[in-house]
Amino acid sequence: MAAHPGSPISAVAITTTAANPKPSLLRPLFCPPRTPFFTSHLIRNVSVDLHNQRRRLLLRPPRAFSVDVSGHLLQDAGATLLVVAGAYVLVSSFDNLTQRQIIEQSLSRKLVHILSGLLYMGCWPIFSTSTDARYFAALVPLLNCARLLVHGLSLVTNEDLIKSVTREGKPEELLRGPLYYVLMLILSTVFFWRESPIGVVSLSMMCGGDGIADIMGRRFGIHKIPCNKDKSWAGSISMFIVGFLISTGMLYYFSIFGYFELNWVSTMERVAAVALMATLVESLPTKGGLDDNISVPLVKRVDSFCP
Repeated sequence: MAAHPGSPISAVAITTTAANPKPSLLRPLFCPPRTPFFTSHLIRNVSVDLHNQRRRLLLRPPRAFSVDVSGHLLQDAGATLLVVAGAYVLVSSFDNLTQRQIIEQSLSRKLVHILSGLLYMGCWPIFSTSTDARYFAALVPLLNCARLLVHGLSLVTNEDLIKSVTREGKPEELLRGPLYYVLMLILSTVFFWRESPIGVVSLSMMCGGDGIADIMGRRFGIHKIPCNKDKSWAGSISMFIVGFLISTGMLYYFSIFGYFELNWVSTMERVAAVALMATLVESLPTKGGLDDNISVPLVKRVDSFCP
């Protein structure tokens, strides 16, 4: 039924058409949809912020970019020089004591063996938090390594050095025990540093445990171990006890600075097991074989990866 123009039905139809107009195909071209106020406002603010940040960076002096980097470099370089100077003073002091016949040559050599590594490791906290700090620290034993190579190969002669760190006074001895010693210092510094207890315990056993075993064995080594007549019960027992105590003490020392968070019950159990294994390895008859400066730290590394 057709509706007349003046009828109510016609009025409703006209109203409905006006309220819901038919969308035009050209409307999107000439009347794009409006962006909500808050969206456009945020976009505008972000754009302004980025512009301001870019402008501040461009106006920032180049020197400001290198403040942190140069600060770390200066700290690490200064720490390296300090440790090198300390090592020189330590060795010179014991050489002086030996020349004045206050202590024996063999005792002086072992005290340097013990103190040099432990004091070197104790200086690690004075280096910066930079990722390159470990390489600066490794320069200290690296310099000593170069010195041992030069004198061990007889490129340069230094009788005082040979007498202070060798058993028989031969230059080629520098290329064995002393060289292995500094190589283990370098490896522990570069690969473990202050980030893992493995390097700390390894160096503690090598420096403290192995060093005290020789001293106590020479003084009180009357009763020999059945499997190795060159080793004594006094030396082996001393190595276990002192190695355990020094390892635990060094772990506690580094935990004070926040480098380690350890469960001390399980940690002490593992350190005791490592000390026992290192003592057993050190007591084996390895004359002419693997040096103690390699075998003792190696025990810690192997044990640390065992469940």
